[in-house]
Amino acid sequence: MSTPVDRNRLIVPEVAPLYSAGHQSVETILRVVAGLLLVTHGYGKIMNPFGAVGMVESLGFYPGVFWSPLLAATEFFGGILVAIGLFTRPASLAAAIVLLVTVYSHSIVKAEGLGGAEKSILWTTIFIFFAIRGGNSHSVDARLKKVF
Repeated sequence: MSTPVDRNRLIVPEVAPLYSAGHQSVETILRVVAGLLLVTHGYGKIMNPFGAVGMVESLGFYPGVFWSPLLAATEFFGGILVAIGLFTRPASLAAAIVLLVTVYSHSIVKAEGLGGAEKSILWTTIFIFFAIRGGNSHSVDARLKKVF
């Protein structure tokens, strides 16, 4: 599926076909890469789901034995769901919430300010985008013809 581009508004009109054809594909690549990176970030946690108990409790999330496995599952399984585009919106929302906590952790708890939180802010924004936008036509959600 392509999105038409108004050639008259482009500085270089010859690139209009590239822009039109690439819209869905580029969005899909961003979703897949973001999901897979979340999976790799959660892999260590899923292998030891209680390994982050102290970390989550240091951020004020008690009991850590509840929050640590939830964090692991959100990152690992949520990343898989985002990557394949299944339950894209709820999985992305869960990832965005986790990442908002990392923004808080880096900027406030660790007192690193914007410099320490900038990657988390960027990742949060990406997952908020997919929480609102969904998985597009290149997703399992679209194949199921369901909007979650």
